[in-house]
Amino acid sequence: MTVVRRLARPMLAAIFIKTGIDQVRNARDLAPSAQPVAHAVAGPLRLPDDPVLLVRLNGAAMAGAGVLFALGRLPRVTSVVLASTLAPSAYVNHPFWTEKDKTVRGEVLEDFLKDVGLLGGALLAAVDTAGKPGLAWRGKRAGRDAKRFAKLATREAAHAAGSGKKDLQLAAAKVA
Repeated sequence: MTVVRRLARPMLAAIFIKTGIDQVRNARDLAPSAQPVAHAVAGPLRLPDDPVLLVRLNGAAMAGAGVLFALGRLPRVTSVVLASTLAPSAYVNHPFWTEKDKTVRGEVLEDFLKDVGLLGGALLAAVDTAGKPGLAWRGKRAGRDAKRFAKLATREAAHAAGSGKKDLQLAAAKVA
C-alpha cells in the first residue's frame, strides 16, 4: 500500500465513522426525517418498516465499513458500503430543495454537496485497484495465456512426434 493510500483512507473514513456512530446513538431523533425514505425502501428491500431500526442499521454499517476502510481491509467492498449508506443519509439530512429561505437553502445545499463529494471519494475508492490489475484484466490475461500455452504445447507435440519418427528411421537404418 502506498503512503498516499495509507494516509488518505483513514482521512476519508473518519467522517463516515463519526456519522455512523452519531446515527446509532441518535436514531430516535433522526427517525422522523428518515421516515419517508425508510417506508420507501423497507418494502422493496424486505426490511422492517421501522425508521429507528433502519437509521441504526445504516449507522452501524457506515461506522463498521469506515473502520475497515481506514484499516485497509477490503477497501473496495467497504467503499461500496460507505457509498450506499451515504446516499440515503445525504438525501434525508440535507433536503435543500424543500427550503424556502435563500440563506438556509444555500447552507443546506453546501452540506449536501459536501456529502456528494464524499460519495465521489467513496466511489473512486471502490474502483481503486491499488496498482494491481482488476478481475476483468486478470480473466482476459488468463485466457490469452491459456491460448498461448495450448499453441505452444501443440507445436512441441508435433515436434516431438517428428523427432520420434526420425529416431525410428535412424534406428532402422542402423539395424539394416
